[in-house]
Amino acid sequence: MTTIRETFEKSTAAFNAHDIDGFADLIADDAVVHAPGGMGGSGKAACTEFYGAWLGAFPDAHVSVHDVYVCDDVVVEEGTFAGTHLGVLHAPAGDIQPTGSRVTIDYMQAIRHRDGKQVAFDLMYDRLQLLEQLGLIAAAV
Repeated sequence: MTTIRETFEKSTAAFNAHDIDGFADLIADDAVVHAPGGMGGSGKAACTEFYGAWLGAFPDAHVSVHDVYVCDDVVVEEGTFAGTHLGVLHAPAGDIQPTGSRVTIDYMQAIRHRDGKQVAFDLMYDRLQLLEQLGLIAAAV
């Protein structure tokens, strides 16, 4: 039997390897994803598309996980997402064309598991910081 921690580690490794099929294999059919700005979706395909879109927008995307907390069926991770914006980024206000900017964004994510699969993703990151790093708005002084 695969532990929750093993599923989490496999999922992170698949994301970092840009193995979207391997990532999708660890998602339940009825999974949901929620992200800042009302982004998200329901179902395995929607969750896979959401995370796959980040890989498309940032072809060198990589997450570095700093801390992991496992409580019952939930994993909470603290990490940093880094990548170069070379593809279209889907955002709440519309698509953002490639800027060529390098971003480094801290995030937290709670992932609920059931029967060795991920069933709910609640992602949190600073959207304002992302827009600043993309050069789309002026950085605060």
